[in-house]
Amino acid sequence: MMDHYPIFCISGYSGAGKTTVIVPVIEALCARGLKVGIIKHDVHGLNIDCEGKDTDRFFKAGADVFIRGPEQAFFRAHRRGDISLDTLLRRLGPHYDIIIAEGHKTTPLPYKVWLCGEDDAPPPPETTGIQRVLKRDEDRVRIVLEMIDAWLPDAWQKAPVYAGILIGGGSTRFGKPKHLQTSGGQTWLERAIETVKPHVDGIALLGAGDLPASAQSLPVLCDIPGRRGPLAGILAATRWMPQASWLFIPCDLPLLTGDAVRWILDQRRPGVWAVLPQLTDAPAPEPLLAYYDFRSFAQLECMRRPVDMASADNVSSPVVPQGLQASWTNVNTAEDLAAANTRGGGVCR
Repeated sequence: MMDHYPIFCISGYSGAGKTTVIVPVIEALCARGLKVGIIKHDVHGLNIDCEGKDTDRFFKAGADVFIRGPEQAFFRAHRRGDISLDTLLRRLGPHYDIIIAEGHKTTPLPYKVWLCGEDDAPPPPETTGIQRVLKRDEDRVRIVLEMIDAWLPDAWQKAPVYAGILIGGGSTRFGKPKHLQTSGGQTWLERAIETVKPHVDGIALLGAGDLPASAQSLPVLCDIPGRRGPLAGILAATRWMPQASWLFIPCDLPLLTGDAVRWILDQRRPGVWAVLPQLTDAPAPEPLLAYYDFRSFAQLECMRRPVDMASADNVSSPVVPQGLQASWTNVNTAEDLAAANTRGGGVCR
């Protein structure tokens, strides 16, 4: 589970200057638009509330206390049982681009920097995962930021990517469901599966309806109750596999190409929690044939429509290269089908 979230550990004895390094590192990362979390290991116990304040009295009476102000929020919880680092990561990981662990000398973390104290003493033998030892006379802030820059892009993308293909609906204008329409001897659903499969770790079908034999082995997720339209299928996927990021694809894109899929996935980078592509002549970004990082799911839960994500934080809307824009050709009517045939050289029928 720890591998799922980018966690960069800065260790050292007390007085080694961990806070002196971490503060400017946080400032630099936040200035880039990244969301940063800290997990501090304090062997001396915690003192984080004022004696006699009402919040301290609530806590000592036995309650977990959540304090919310105009600029900050604070949660103070009792440690009931063993709250492991893995448990903390499960709670914090979906909300941050990077988590910095302070201390944790013996915690088995894979990427760790050791800061030497005044005597330049090396880390103790029980310390694990050390990638580099930094002495006091080195430019430690610069070096740590360079290490993060080299490590974070790959670490940030360790979550698997699934494709959710939206099916269902009567499609009365065509006489049969759109995902069962054919192009070149394949249903549109089969074509979408074949196109996206090389680029993702798994595929799920979102909605309900008859399936061609070749698709019947795939998981089918029913729309969640209480939501309408594509969002009902999208949330069914994110709740079913919350540890994965998702590429959501409607079944009525018969001109979809693997190049378009690769282009979307190439837009991923730390700080971008969703990629909603922008077509040249479209008034708003495209919420389907779009990428949603697992960090965006809490925002999605608050939306009424997928397109509302366009105004959320950490969302990118890059302009689709002209040669790829046909992949977003949506077919709803016979007229749309004729236009798609013109754009696609007659592949739709």
